[in-house]
Amino acid sequence: MKYLLLFSFLLAISTVVNGQTNDYTQDVKTEDAIIKALYEVISGEAIKPRDWDRFRFLFKPEGRLIPTRKSDTGDLTIKPLTAEEYVQLFKSRIPTGFFERELSRKSESYGTVTHAFSTYETKEKKDGPVTNRGINSIQLFKDKDRYYIVTIFWCAESMGFPLPPQYLTK
Repeated sequence: MKYLLLFSFLLAISTVVNGQTNDYTQDVKTEDAIIKALYEVISGEAIKPRDWDRFRFLFKPEGRLIPTRKSDTGDLTIKPLTAEEYVQLFKSRIPTGFFERELSRKSESYGTVTHAFSTYETKEKKDGPVTNRGINSIQLFKDKDRYYIVTIFWCAESMGFPLPPQYLTK
């Protein structure tokens, strides 16, 4: 018994010493909180490491991120990614700063399902010029005491679709 207590004590101390005390539960309590956390965690200067554990905590394990892309021939396509695949892609492709900010949102909910049409803008510097805008179609799953991101499917204006005015107002 005393070995179990000693082990528990040492584990608790090592957790505190190693700084592994991040509690992300407030990030998933409401629709507003989880979407705010999503935008916060992917935004930052090039040299600022992202909190990818926080990012992963927002998603169901089977969740997907689905960007709209153009193929080499100009055809529109999609590329579904797991949260982990997105992290690896982001790390390898964002040599500059990246800031994404929500401009407006239209949401609907029923039972465990929430759909948020979240209009965004991106910048390379926090106070720099806008580099792109688009819409994140975010599907959330409401469990007993938290929300999870199930999918984020997005399309940017750079794909050739200007944002309609109704998605630019709060």
